[in-house]
Parts: sequence; C-alpha cells; structure tokens
Amino acid sequence: MIHGGLVRPPGPEKEIGMRNLLLIVPLLYSTVAAAQSSIDLFTLSGMYGFPSSYTPPLDGKAGESGILTNLKAPVKLSDKTLFYNDLTYFMYNIDTDLDTEPVEYLTSMRLHAFIIQTGIVQSLSDRNKIQLLLVPRYTTDFKGSDRKSWQWGGIGLYERRFNDRLLMRYGALFNMELFGPLVVPLIYADWQWNERWSMVGLFPINLKINYKVSERLVTGLSHFGFITTYRIGQEEFRGDYVERNSIDETLFVRWRIGGNLHLETRLGYSLARVYEQYAEGEKMDFRLSIFRFGDERVQKNADFNSGAIASVRLVYSLPLNQ
Repeated sequence: MIHGGLVRPPGPEKEIGMRNLLLIVPLLYSTVAAAQSSIDLFTLSGMYGFPSSYTPPLDGKAGESGILTNLKAPVKLSDKTLFYNDLTYFMYNIDTDLDTEPVEYLTSMRLHAFIIQTGIVQSLSDRNKIQLLLVPRYTTDFKGSDRKSWQWGGIGLYERRFNDRLLMRYGALFNMELFGPLVVPLIYADWQWNERWSMVGLFPINLKINYKVSERLVTGLSHFGFITTYRIGQEEFRGDYVERNSIDETLFVRWRIGGNLHLETRLGYSLARVYEQYAEGEKMDFRLSIFRFGDERVQKNADFNSGAIASVRLVYSLPLNQ
C-alpha cells in the first residue's frame, strides 16, 4: 500500500491486547500484518518547505507547505480474505515573494489530491498472499473541478514470507495520469535486521530505516517519492495541469507520547522537486517510473529550486503484539 506504518516484525507471538478493538485487531493480525508489530491506522501531518529561488526568468523565491492525512479501514470477509480500504488526502500550497506574478503561467497555487485504495488481500498459504487494489484519484485546485479531475489506477502485489524477520512483496502500480499512462515497479520489504535495526517500506514510494532507541523512541532515515498530476480549473489556465515530482530524504524522530499516540518530526531535503505546468493536450507516450518515453511536452511555467523541508505528524499506531 502507498502509506506503510512504522512496523517491526515480532518474535514469538504474544497475547493480543486492546480488548475494546476486538473487531479490528484479529483481522489485521491474521491477514495484513503477520510480520508487523504495529500498524498506523490514522496519520495527520503538516509539512513546510523553506523558500528557495526560482530559475530564470523569475527573480524571487517560492515556499511550499502541505498537509497529509491517511486513514485505514479494513473489513474482514473471511479467515483468508480482507477487504482493504485506505484514504489519503494531500494538499500542497505554493506561495511566492514576487512583487508581480506573471499572467502567462502559474506561480502561486493550492493543489488537492484524494487517493483511495480499495480491494482484496487474499491469503494463498501461510507464507503467500496477493493484494489487488483499485486506486482512483481525484486531483484538483477546486477552481472549476469536473470529471476530468478523476484518474484511474491500481496496485497488484504478490507477498512472500521468507522467515520471521523478512517479508517481501513484489508488484507494480499503474495510474492514468494527466500526462498519460504511468507504471511504477514496486518492491516492499519488512526486514528486522536485529533487535534495534529494521527496514520497512514500499520502494520507490516510501522507505524507512529504523533504529529503536527505547520502547518509546525510534529514529532513523525516511524516503518518500511520489508523482502526482493536478487538473487546473482556474479560469486563465483552465484545462492545464500541473505535474508534481519530488524525492524527500529526511531524518526522523518518533516518540510514543501516550497510549497508541505517536509524535514524529522529520527534517531533510526535497530533491528534484518540480511543479511543472502543461497545456491540456501535452502528453507523453508512456512513463516507467523515472523513465519517460515520447515526452515532447513544453513546460509553461518556471521551476523553483529544491530545498530543505520539515514536517510534524501525529500518528495513531495500533500495536498488534503486546
């Protein structure tokens, strides 16, 4: 799935607590997270990108801010089948210090994305599962949205448990972006190196290397890279779209502040960050992850440089083995 929690494969199984969540915990434990010691059911995050300079011909700086929320709501259909549901909302806001903003292309903007993941997680055996998810997106600036703001896609993953410390999934993401078809090969790893070090994530979208300092404190490295396209409804540019790309590399610290509630801070750098504006008819033949085929599009706006980023997130993480 696009957003994984901070998770660690357990040792021997222990009695599951949280008696008031009996309808949720057993199904997660038996069908989704047999390798995981926790799952992030709800996340609320705020992000700030420090101002960085525009490329010519603009003389000024742009700053980025954003919000992310994620909610997981699985439903058990049988002992081997889970109906998985996941809703993510992104908002990115770009502000500038330009004295006069150009009229021929976008500079300031506020972009929204609603991403749904819904489908089946099916157990094939004790060590193997498959995940087949529909992943529709609705992306917009909320200035004249219409049905063309919808995008359609899906995720397929095959899961293999190698041992108590290593679980992997292999597959791909497909999405019909506003520039054309996008395919991203995916590799998921949930790997407990030892009692303190672990790695978990769905690469190349997200990945964490975790160091467990104590029962309440985890630190490490976080990677997040995601491609999104947003249909513009603003009257002067109606029909255009913005392609957002970034690769966020950050250090993080995560505290358990009480019960199942965690506070996580991140500080790092956003690499190769762009908000590229294109006319509606500008498309490419095909994109395979970072590789573009038949891309003869002409960008309308000016980029601003990559820069430092910081974020704070509040996470409700449900322990599965305690």
